[in-house]
Amino acid sequence: MRIFLGFRDLKARRIVNNWATLQNRIAKFGFPPGRLIGPNTRAWTEDEVETWIASRPVAKKPVPVGNRRGRPRKAANAVTTNTNDHVA
Repeated sequence: MRIFLGFRDLKARRIVNNWATLQNRIAKFGFPPGRLIGPNTRAWTEDEVETWIASRPVAKKPVPVGNRRGRPRKAANAVTTNTNDHVA
């Protein structure tokens, strides 16, 4: 049994946010063009969308926080003392 997905289904699955992103993915990233099932209705089969998702490269692992480059951040719990509050 074929399950058809519309544009709203693609948005719900967080594949696209808008039509421009969809057209970009079709033109540049090999997303399936889908098929017209009505005068203004385009649909994709769930199988072809899942196959496209599986073919996408996996993102690199994020860099651990301890290995940051550059100047170190200030400690969040640093206590500052005011030297002008002494009694003479």
